[in-house]
Amino acid sequence: ISKNDLMEQLHLKYQQKPWAETLKLVHFCMDKPRRGPVSNAPDGPLRSCMEKIQRTLDAQSLFSAISTLESLSKQKGLNAHVSPSGTACYITSNMFYIEIQLERDGKVMDVKLAHLGEAPVVCDDLLQHLRTKNYDAFGKILEDLSNLYQIPGNSEMKAKGYLALQALEKDLYSMSLLDRTPDVNRVTQVLHGKVGHLVPRIGGTPMSIEFYISPYQVLEAELNPGSQVSGTKTVVTVEGTDTLHKLPLSPLLVESQAGEDGNPAFLPLTDELGTDLSAFFVLKFQQPIPMSSCSIEEIQRLTGIQITGLKLSPLYELIVHATLKEKCSEDLSTHKSHFFVSLPDCPKHCYFINQGSEKSDLAGALVSKIPFSHPKCVPGVIEILRHQVAYNGLINSCVSEKHINEDDSELLYFEVVPHRNTSFSVVFPHPVTENLACVAIDVITSREVQCHLHVNPQDPMLNSSDDFIARVVKRCMSVPVVMRAIFRNAAKMKADS
Repeated sequence: ISKNDLMEQLHLKYQQKPWAETLKLVHFCMDKPRRGPVSNAPDGPLRSCMEKIQRTLDAQSLFSAISTLESLSKQKGLNAHVSPSGTACYITSNMFYIEIQLERDGKVMDVKLAHLGEAPVVCDDLLQHLRTKNYDAFGKILEDLSNLYQIPGNSEMKAKGYLALQALEKDLYSMSLLDRTPDVNRVTQVLHGKVGHLVPRIGGTPMSIEFYISPYQVLEAELNPGSQVSGTKTVVTVEGTDTLHKLPLSPLLVESQAGEDGNPAFLPLTDELGTDLSAFFVLKFQQPIPMSSCSIEEIQRLTGIQITGLKLSPLYELIVHATLKEKCSEDLSTHKSHFFVSLPDCPKHCYFINQGSEKSDLAGALVSKIPFSHPKCVPGVIEILRHQVAYNGLINSCVSEKHINEDDSELLYFEVVPHRNTSFSVVFPHPVTENLACVAIDVITSREVQCHLHVNPQDPMLNSSDDFIARVVKRCMSVPVVMRAIFRNAAKMKADS
């Protein structure tokens, strides 16, 4: 039977029945035990159908609102219970529960979250998601809450994992206050703070750390004071693992002291202050970050924990793929290695990305999370992440969704060539002669860049000093803008002569 015929039969069968009765029937079929052999496979088609129905419904009644919450809870592997009055829904697990109070018309009045052994607290983030019917965001928070307790062992061990996360969060928050002046702004915190711009965990939303923001985003924030410009972030959580790690169960930071190197001082992690758990802390990224093998090794030395599941590839290939994924939705398998970039008051640029090889000093991997076991690791990891993201930003400034030149205008050609660690060169035709020139850019840190302009000794200089180029790089972190500045200075010098 065709799908259209089936839908027509269903329509004719149920057109005289109220919609609420049909929903009850679907719920009954989903909850009713199956006959025959028991299977671990989920009710795929039926559950998928139910989810589509719930998403299509605009929860304007108490029944439809409760039904949506029950369906979403089951989808996330949690239990849902309705109060005798029918105006409260409890989403529960062994380690936490969420209480949702509703009115008779289905409007959500209040949402509270309680972890095991703690009093319920109001969750404005969950309340806002439910009132705006953003069930994807609400479901994501349910997943995050469940994942907090995916630690091997009994309920006591899972509870200790949550205590360890609380201790880490307190230390990170204390570190974020160190050396902070009352008038410091968010951008300064992001770029210079020991742990970036930290937002504590609120209800079901995990703690986040914003650690890098590009110069263009800074400019956008300055020009639009009311706008919320978001930089690169990571979230802080705890995960289960196969190996034991000693995690703190209480804060370790000595707020009134600093170490010999000026970094925060911590109490020794003794058996009284910590415990061995099959878990570690993690910094998780919404989108994987392309990182060089050198940066990965540096992080692993700092944390003492291996980052598993990595697949090495040429670093520039990873950066190009990640940039294209962000800028356009086309099939990434068909992308070329050259890109056309348009800038105002300048001929169009064509960039050839030399993706290098899989040699250890030119290879990298996509990193989705960084495990660690002690809060003292976080400032160092944040600095490495800033360094890598700043470098990636320079490379992806040469990448655009345009692979074909759409007009016959004049073109300037450039080749981006990777070097060791976080340095590269941009090779281009000398503006005056027929020889090649080259700018070598070495990203020392996210705040320090060294540049060197190389030309044939017999060719005229290009009127751009190394310091000038470095200042332009740090101001814009964009290779095309730097190249435009060099060509403008060369054109001015040629006109003057």
